[in-house]
Amino acid sequence: MVIQKKVVHGKSLTWILRCPIKKDAEELSKLRIQIDGETDNLDREAGEGILTTKDFEKLIYDDTVAEKNLFLVAEVQGKIVGFTRCEGNNLSRFRHKAEFGIGILKEYWGFGIGKILLENILLWADSTEIQKIYLSVVETNTNAIQLYKKVGFKVEGILKQDRIHKNGQFYNTVIMGRFKIL
Repeated sequence: MVIQKKVVHGKSLTWILRCPIKKDAEELSKLRIQIDGETDNLDREAGEGILTTKDFEKLIYDDTVAEKNLFLVAEVQGKIVGFTRCEGNNLSRFRHKAEFGIGILKEYWGFGIGKILLENILLWADSTEIQKIYLSVVETNTNAIQLYKKVGFKVEGILKQDRIHKNGQFYNTVIMGRFKIL
């Protein structure tokens, strides 16, 4: 699915919200590795689960033609600084729901980019046949959890000691979901 490009005048930062195109694939591949290395909030550490330029080219194409997928990027002065991707499910029993995630370069945290990405994913999801949107978040990412709650997400469960970080500590994963607002 593709949405119209928008200029966002946010918290002391103007940026562009748009869907990625094929030529963004290499930049997205590098960006994802960098974001993974900047935070413990995501599932991967830097260098794990790498998506190559070709992998991103395929995702961009697939998400452009898929009715239940949406891929958005945040671009500041010609540089992609964050993204969100929502992926629907085509299995009959799960066709009513979609999962998403958000990643933003640490230098751009606090500018409201994540909130705008989230709002646009929800606007899109509410305009489709998707009835439920969900995600998982590490329990220590309290800012994200509060943001998700503000827009109607509820905690659906906690996976105890679900992840182990480099420091040897175990952390819980919070599963959150939001049903379509009718």
